[in-house]
Amino acid sequence: MSITNDIKNAFIRRDNALSQLIVLNVTVFVLLIVLQTVFHLSGIDASYPNLLRQVELSSSLPVFLRHPWTLLTYAFTHLIYYNGFLGGVTHLAFNMLNMYWFGRLIREYLGDRRLVSLYILGALAGAVVFLLSYQLAPGFQARIGATMVGASGAVLAIIVAAATLLPDYTFMLFLFGQVKIKWIAFVLVIVSIVGVNGGNSGGNLAHLGGALLGYIFIKQLQAGRDLGRPVQAIGQWLGKVFHRTPTMRASTNTTTRRTSADGMAARTRNPEATPLQEEVDIILDKISRSGYESLTKEEKQKLFKASQE
Repeated sequence: MSITNDIKNAFIRRDNALSQLIVLNVTVFVLLIVLQTVFHLSGIDASYPNLLRQVELSSSLPVFLRHPWTLLTYAFTHLIYYNGFLGGVTHLAFNMLNMYWFGRLIREYLGDRRLVSLYILGALAGAVVFLLSYQLAPGFQARIGATMVGASGAVLAIIVAAATLLPDYTFMLFLFGQVKIKWIAFVLVIVSIVGVNGGNSGGNLAHLGGALLGYIFIKQLQAGRDLGRPVQAIGQWLGKVFHRTPTMRASTNTTTRRTSADGMAARTRNPEATPLQEEVDIILDKISRSGYESLTKEEKQKLFKASQE
C-alpha cells in the first residue's frame, strides 16, 4: 500500500483524531521540505520566504491582516528553514510525542471531538497572545515582524488539560521513574515562563496562552460548559459539505416500527448519558481492587460524567 493511501486511510476513520493531527503535522513538514528543495533546484530560493508567509504567523499586524488564515495554519507548520534540519525535526518530534502521550488521555476520557477542539482553541489562544504581546508590550516593539510556527501552544493546551483533568495520573519517565503528569505540565509551563526572557519570547508567551486555555477548558467542562462546541459545530458543518450522503428512502411503516427500538438502543449505547449511582459504585469498587488503569474506556467516561453532576 502506498504512503498516500496510508495517509488517506488515516483520515477516513471518524474516531482517529489523534492520528489525523499527527499525520497532518508530519505531512506539512515533509511537503515544505520538498518544496524548499524544488525551489532551490529551480534557482528561485528567494521566493521560498513568500511561500512561508502563507502559513507562518507574523507579529506585524498589517502582514497578519493580509494573511488571516495564519492564525491557525502556523500551528500545523514546522520548518527546517530557520533552525536547520536537526532543529526542525527536534521541534516536530517533541510536539508530536507530547501530543501522542497526553492526547491519548484526552481522547480516551473526553473523545475525539474535544481533543480537536483543545488543539484548535489552544492554537488560537497562543496566536492571540503572540499578536497582542507584540502590539502592546514595549519590550517587543523593536522586534515587530518576527514570525511564529509550530504546534507547541496547541500541544501545551492538551498537556495542561490532561494534567487538570487527571492530575495524579502517572507516566513512566526514563531516569525519573513514575511521575505524576501534573508535575510534567508544571515543569513545561515553568520552562515557557523562563523562555520569555530568551530569544523566543513571543513563542513562549504563545505557549503560556495555550496552557491557560487548556486549564480553562477543563474547568469549564467540569462546570458543564463545553468551550469546544463552536469548533465542533464548524467541524460538523464542514463534514456535511465535504461528505454529502445520498438520500435514503424508507417506508413509513418500517420507520415507525423501528423508532422505539432504535431510541432505546441509542440510549443504551450513549456514553454521555448520566451513569446510575450503582454503576459508579461498581466502578469505584473496581478501582479499589485493581487500580484506575484497569477501567475500560466506557467506565472511565462514566466516571468522568458522574464527576460533573
